[in-house]
Amino acid sequence: MKVGVISLGCSKNLVDSEVLLARLKSAGVELTPDIESADCVVINTCGFIEDAKRESIDTILEVVESGKRVLVMGCLVERYRKELERGLPEVEGLFGTQSWDKILKHLGLQPRYSTSHRLLTTPRAYAYLKIAEGCNRLCSFCAIPKIRGRHRSRPVEEIVSEVKDLASRGVKEINVVSQDTTFYGKDLYGEFRLIDLLKEIERVEGIEWVRLLYLYPTEVSDELIEFVRDSEKVVPYFDVPVQHLSTGVLRSMRRGYDEKFVRDLVERIRKKIPEAVLRTTLIVGYPTETEEDFRKLREFIEEGHFHWLGVFTYSHEEDTHAFTLGDPVPQEVKEERRDQLMEVQREVTRRKNEELLGRKLRVLIDGYSEEFSFVPKGRTYLHAPEVDGVIYVESEKPLNIGDMVEVEITQTSDYDLGGEAL
Repeated sequence: MKVGVISLGCSKNLVDSEVLLARLKSAGVELTPDIESADCVVINTCGFIEDAKRESIDTILEVVESGKRVLVMGCLVERYRKELERGLPEVEGLFGTQSWDKILKHLGLQPRYSTSHRLLTTPRAYAYLKIAEGCNRLCSFCAIPKIRGRHRSRPVEEIVSEVKDLASRGVKEINVVSQDTTFYGKDLYGEFRLIDLLKEIERVEGIEWVRLLYLYPTEVSDELIEFVRDSEKVVPYFDVPVQHLSTGVLRSMRRGYDEKFVRDLVERIRKKIPEAVLRTTLIVGYPTETEEDFRKLREFIEEGHFHWLGVFTYSHEEDTHAFTLGDPVPQEVKEERRDQLMEVQREVTRRKNEELLGRKLRVLIDGYSEEFSFVPKGRTYLHAPEVDGVIYVESEKPLNIGDMVEVEITQTSDYDLGGEAL
């Protein structure tokens, strides 16, 4: 049997797909990246917002039309199982998130590996590490708690064992992910244990960088900031999705903070770690967002606090509190606001990149550029994989994936950098 796996959505979903791939391989399945040659295709879906749902449905329809055996798993199934059963009878099986064993059983297979074993699909220089599942937050716009359930932390020992396994396979950078990374440990140990977990991960030989993603703003404590500042492996990169600046919008979103808190948080991080990199995520076109709310948000971004920025247009999702507010902001207005913010941030990032000219930074090589004659490319501590820019490296000697090299920054663009290996 040849099986192909298509993974859609976020990095957390990708980890689930990697576990499935390992279990399929352990059961004797021949895996193929060529969907056309596969006997069966498993599609791991996203069901978070409208665009993601549309991508998932389009992918399912495309594969179904090819005549393949199709199994669908993931968030879309958790949220719309009955609708999928009625609307897509051609799909052979529907499975929820982390339904690896059920999928293997359906295919008549028996797995042999533990739950932590994964077949990495990322360049071997880095990997994602999912430390928890689900979310306890009640944000008005978000359906994740209904899809993924309440927050469930993995035990420290299990996570550290996985990190050791990743290190043994040549992984140099660990990207810590979950729906709410700063909530780690509260459910399992009765207290926040993220710092304790990071201390254990730091002890694993072979791991050079640890990057924290998806930090909830209210739990980014002074203790966590100071730990990152003093750590030799946890890079000063703060991915903190603030979602908005307007106090009125934030209250309606049920985020638990206001404009003053956001500004104070940015100042606290900058004061304690001047070289820190901040990434955030914003939502525009929320039902209560006025022109004045958006103006304040745009001016805040123009101040240049963030190195990287992602902007989503509000998606009107059933089974969320915000659904009761209606969807009064026209789609074209949402898209115009998104485009404005991204243009403002493009200029901010360009200026920040120019400030790096002449600096010497460590770079983790994780690939080669097909666009630029296969020049080695990588990332500094300023760049999270896949979502931020990259740095192209000129070198007199060959550079391999996984190499950590010192590079002098010699060129900049809106998002990417160029440099020479020293």
